[in-house]
Amino acid sequence: MEEEIVETAQTIVEGADISPLDTVGSEVAEQTSKFFHIDELKQLFTLQSAAKIAVALVTIAILFGIYKFLKRLVNKKFASKLQPHSKLLLNKAITYVFYILTGMYILSCIGINLSAVWGAAGVAGLAIGFAAQTSVSNIISGLFMLGEKAMRVGDFIEVNGASGVVDSIDLLSVTVHTHDNQMIRIPNSTIINDSFKNYSHFKTRRMMYDIPISYDDDMEKVMEAVKRVPSLCSTVLEEPAPVIYYDSFGSAVNLKLGVWIKNSDFIKNKSEVLIAVRKELQKEGFDIPFNRYDIKLISDHPDHPEA
Repeated sequence: MEEEIVETAQTIVEGADISPLDTVGSEVAEQTSKFFHIDELKQLFTLQSAAKIAVALVTIAILFGIYKFLKRLVNKKFASKLQPHSKLLLNKAITYVFYILTGMYILSCIGINLSAVWGAAGVAGLAIGFAAQTSVSNIISGLFMLGEKAMRVGDFIEVNGASGVVDSIDLLSVTVHTHDNQMIRIPNSTIINDSFKNYSHFKTRRMMYDIPISYDDDMEKVMEAVKRVPSLCSTVLEEPAPVIYYDSFGSAVNLKLGVWIKNSDFIKNKSEVLIAVRKELQKEGFDIPFNRYDIKLISDHPDHPEA
């Protein structure tokens, strides 16, 4: 009888240990584990997976080191051999390649099939190519421009009536600023397809001036006076030699004066030459002709004679 009472007491005690609070706690713990995928994470973070993560981090660090080395090589070692726009585009290309390779490596590490990604990229590329034909044309034109080395940053260019100093040369367009400090973006395809002038391609250029001469003046004496003009201008180069010749007849006899200057002296030379021409002609008693109009007033009133 005593043994039955003891067993009954033990059963009651054991039943008392499992309280409602313990039941709720275990359910919460189970739900939390499911929500945060604790079991899956325990299986994922094993020694093998830790080794894979370490290898991936080392590989990414090596790629980053190569990326920084190539950037330093372009910006320092080859800086004197590359044009500014070529260096800029090469830096961009190195950056894009680094990001693409790193992204592909990370995708492969997490188990994504890259062949499927490349297939999807090919289909997307075709769709994007049809939708962005203008951009593709600009990129191809930009590559042709880089190969031809038709311009550099700082050159003064003119394209389809727009002119200015080149600020940047990109794959899609060229950005210039005008003399009145207005920014103009010129698509690369426009530069390839239309008339293009680079006034800074050579270090020197020739300036041509039209000087009207009166029919009453002695043409030989006028030419002798104008021949002294280049020697009076500090911006005119001695070589190549200046050229002076009569070009045509019109409302006045047109005398041409051609002088060679440095590109940087463009504005200064204009003022120097025009001032020197006028001084030399006035010194010899020659006037620069200009259009004049004679006005005759006619009146129908008999009391007023014609004016």
